[in-house]
Amino acid sequence: MLGVETRTRHQWSADDMDLPETRAAMMNKAVCDYYRCPPTFLDFKLREGLSDEPVFFSFGTNTTCYGRSCSTSTEKEVWLDTAITDQSNGDRLSLPFDPTEVIDNLRLERYVNRSNWQESLRKLYYIIRPFSTPPLRRTVQRFSARNWQNISFPQWPVDTTVESICEQLMLRSMKAKMVDRVPFVWFWPRGARGCVTMTHDVETELGLNFCDQVMDLDRSAQIKASFQIVPEQRYAVNPEFLEQIRSRGFEVCIQDLNHDGRLFDDREEFVRRARVINQYGRMFAARGFRAGVLYRRPEWYDMLEFSFDMSLPNVAHLDPQQGGCCTVSPFFIGQMLEVPVTTTQDYTLFHILEHRGIDLWKTQTEMILKKNGLASFIVHPDYLLEPELRALYIELLHYLCSLREGNDLWFALPSEIDRWWRARDKMQVVQDGQLWRVTGEGSEQATLAFAQIEEDRLAYKVTAPRMSTASAEPAKWQS
Repeated sequence: MLGVETRTRHQWSADDMDLPETRAAMMNKAVCDYYRCPPTFLDFKLREGLSDEPVFFSFGTNTTCYGRSCSTSTEKEVWLDTAITDQSNGDRLSLPFDPTEVIDNLRLERYVNRSNWQESLRKLYYIIRPFSTPPLRRTVQRFSARNWQNISFPQWPVDTTVESICEQLMLRSMKAKMVDRVPFVWFWPRGARGCVTMTHDVETELGLNFCDQVMDLDRSAQIKASFQIVPEQRYAVNPEFLEQIRSRGFEVCIQDLNHDGRLFDDREEFVRRARVINQYGRMFAARGFRAGVLYRRPEWYDMLEFSFDMSLPNVAHLDPQQGGCCTVSPFFIGQMLEVPVTTTQDYTLFHILEHRGIDLWKTQTEMILKKNGLASFIVHPDYLLEPELRALYIELLHYLCSLREGNDLWFALPSEIDRWWRARDKMQVVQDGQLWRVTGEGSEQATLAFAQIEEDRLAYKVTAPRMSTASAEPAKWQS
C-alpha cells in the first residue's frame, strides 16, 4: 500500500516557482494529466500577476472557478467575469488565472467556508447521537439540510466544473495553435464511454449478516462491488467473512475506524487513529479507504497508507459536510487516487429527500456518462433489509444492466479503477512517422482518442477499441 504526500502532485517548491518554465509546466499540468496528451498542445501563460487572495470568478460559459485571478479585486465573495478575449502570444494561450491552481482548489474543496458554529453543532450531534432514535436523527438531518436548494455551487445534482474547465482550455488552445485535433489517451480501457462502480458501506451487525444476500443480488446483475468494513466497535469481523467476499469476486475496503463521526476532529487524534486504520488495512488486505459519513480532510491524507480513497462526494449539498470535488473523474491527492462518490447515497435519497424511486440516480448517471465520467454508488446493506428499499435497489440493478446492453461501459471494482488510472497516468501519446500511438505499461488496454472542433465546440473521437495507432495530422500539429 502507498503513503501520500501532504502536498498535491501539482505543487513545486518556492524556489522552483521562480523559474518561468516551472510556472508554465505547473499551469499546464492539471489539464495535461486529465487528457494524457502530448504537452506541446497545451501551452499556457499568465496574462499578468495573480491577486493575493482567491475569489470566485467565471470562465467561459457559466463555469465557476475559485482561485487567484489577474483581477485587482480583493473582495473574497465577488463573482468576477474573466471570460474576456484571450491574448495569444504566438500560439501560446494567455490566461487570467492558473488552471492547475483552480482545478486543485475545486477538487480539494478549498472554496468551502467551514464555520465554527457548524463544527460545534456537528460535535454536539455525535455526543447525543447514541441516546437518540433513528426517526429523531432523520428529523435533525432533514432540518440541517433544509436550505440545500439555495446552494448555487457546486451545481446540483451533478457538478462537472473540472471537466468543463479542461474542455474549454483544450478548445481555446487548439484555436490558438490553429490545430484541428489533438491526440490523447482515452479515459477508460478499451474505449468504454464511461465507468460504473458499486460500493456497499456496512454499518451494523444486521447489515453485516445481510451481505451474503446483497452479493447474491449483485451477482444476478453481473455487477462486482466493494464492501467497506468498519474495523472496530460496530461488529465482529472474522477472516472467514472477508474471504467469503473475495472468493465471490467482490473486494474489501476499510471504512473509518469505529464510525463515530469524529475521525477528523483533531489532527493529533487523527494521527493516532490513522496508525490503527493502516494496521487494519494490512490485516484485511484492503487497498481502499472510505471515511464514515464522508467526512474528509484531504490535507491529512498523508497519514493514510492506502492506494485509493472514496470519501469525496461530487456534490455534497445534503451531506453533513457540505462541499464537493466538482468532478466525475478520478484524480490524485499526492500518491493516493481519489475515486469520488458521484451519485446520491441511498440513505440521503430515501430518508433525507424521501424519494421512493430511482429517477434521481438515473438522471445523475446520464449526466455523468455525458462527460465520460465515473458513476459511483453507495448502497448500504443495512437499509436493504427493508423490502421496499430492497425493491428499489433491484430496480437500480436492472437499470444498470440495461446500460450494459450497449457494451460500451466499463463495470469495475474500485481497485480496478485505481490500477487503470495509475497505469493511464504513466502512458504517453507519441508520434511514430504519420501515426500516433499510446505507449507505456498497460497500453494494450488503452485507446487512442482525438479532441477535435465541431461547429465551434469540442468533440471527442475515439478510435476502435484496442487500437493504439491512428493517422497523424500534418506538421502544423507540431509546436
